[in-house]
Amino acid sequence: MEVNFTPKEFRRLLDLVYIGNWVLNSTRGEDRFADYDHLESKLFALSPALSELWNGEVVPSRAYCEGGIHEAIAYYEDNVFYEILAEELSRRDMDYPEITAENYDEIVGRMDRYMTEFERCGVLNLVLDE
Repeated sequence: MEVNFTPKEFRRLLDLVYIGNWVLNSTRGEDRFADYDHLESKLFALSPALSELWNGEVVPSRAYCEGGIHEAIAYYEDNVFYEILAEELSRRDMDYPEITAENYDEIVGRMDRYMTEFERCGVLNLVLDE
């Protein structure tokens, strides 16, 4: 197979591979999906400027990892966190119904109100009622 990329397209591909592998493996500890690590290494090896050798394996370089990619991941993680929290709190407020056509608009309306609050104050106003 032969695929041609411009340098910019290849860089974007490396970003996608890195982000995908991060999502799949960053929380797995020793139980990583090695085949994804291997593919990441194989692709990063094609870009010596963005990779380095660590423990005998090609990995994304420290400069690459510190160059802004984790800000993109953090932005995604923050959004997912708040969206999941808004949905869970909305469903909790309604005694955890199964989402149906009949209650969908109410759940989404509640989620929108929670998201507005999170955008305004983050989690500052969340309180655990003891």
